Amino acid sequence: MKTVVLSLLSLLMCLSSGAQSIQTKTIKKHISFLASDKLKGRGTSSAEEILAANYIASRFKEYGLKAYGNSYLRPFVYRKGSSVHDTSSATTTEKMANNVVGFLDNKAPYTIVIGAHYDHLGLGHDKNSLDANPTGKIHNGADDNASGTSGVMELARYFTSNKKTEPYNFLFICFSGEELGLLGSKKWCDNPDIDLASVNYMINMDMIGRLNDSTKKLIVYGVGTSPVFVPLIDSLSSSFSIKKDSSGIGPSDQTSFYLKNIPVLHFFTGQHSDYHKPSDDANKINYEGEKEVLQYIVNLVEKTYHYPKLTFAKTRNPDTGKSAFKVTMGVMPDYTFEGQGMRIDGVTDNKPAFKAGVQKGDVLKKLGGVEVKDVQSYMKTLSTFKKGDTTEIEVMRGTEIKVLSITF
Repeated sequence: MKTVVLSLLSLLMCLSSGAQSIQTKTIKKHISFLASDKLKGRGTSSAEEILAANYIASRFKEYGLKAYGNSYLRPFVYRKGSSVHDTSSATTTEKMANNVVGFLDNKAPYTIVIGAHYDHLGLGHDKNSLDANPTGKIHNGADDNASGTSGVMELARYFTSNKKTEPYNFLFICFSGEELGLLGSKKWCDNPDIDLASVNYMINMDMIGRLNDSTKKLIVYGVGTSPVFVPLIDSLSSSFSIKKDSSGIGPSDQTSFYLKNIPVLHFFTGQHSDYHKPSDDANKINYEGEKEVLQYIVNLVEKTYHYPKLTFAKTRNPDTGKSAFKVTMGVMPDYTFEGQGMRIDGVTDNKPAFKAGVQKGDVLKKLGGVEVKDVQSYMKTLSTFKKGDTTEIEVMRGTEIKVLSITF
């Protein structure tokens, strides 16, 4: 009986310490701070973003991570014009921002990078907001990307306290300037704190806080960047419905590492109608869902311990047609939709789709008489229109097809 009691006490002590598990309470603590009004949306180079950087640095120090150059903050300089799209030398000025970097040294030859961006849209001044009148409104960015930043800190806590002997080092990086064009990750990859040849692979987390409890869909990008990833993911048991995308290039910081010939994985729980709006708040985060995502990442990382340094593979580049866009409908696609057409997850006030009567949940079937099969075909077709054009669109609303007139 004494042995049984001692065993139970030992188990309870392990559970209470949290040393062997991901903790919901710490995830919530981090997101609640980062996405609070006090930080005013963590705009790049703002005083409030520095508050966020110092908070992350304090956690890295608390967990015993090594700093480079006597500081966890790794500054970089970038050029910013009167808008993020204005890069002419006549109007640009130099500004400084900070990546936050901490190193777990396991005396191993190779290193796993775990990263996320911690900047967001601030007070909505730089044209990235999807709100109808964004200027002056706090864009808290709870999912984008306090969720991923919290994930970096929680994984740092886990890997520094799990009492396991790991065959790889870990480099934890929170990037600034992602919303302005992946600035922080590009700058770090061009001037890294470690030899990039020693990086085994990079894991990126961007918007991992809105797991749908019904569908349990988790999107994993970059699975084609190493031949190991697909069989490894397929071998992991989980409650998730995993949607895999092979491309190493995408609209987040994993791209900067892929372009340096490093295998990457990017985790994402899906788009929602609060994306890039002031309504992306902490009370909408699925904290238990994020805990599940982080535990899945832990399981995957620990599976890679059985492999030698991963082989890099080049992948297809997604053909989005973004460079040819002259107009916008003002909708947010549901990137997790697997049916025929493009499901609309959000409609921006006073944009063409809004004025045409498009609603959240509509599935776009045709644009200008051209069949829309998915997001990519929608983007290709959209690129053929110019401002002032009027055309018809077909949407499926429930079981009914509606034909609407839209003017760009």
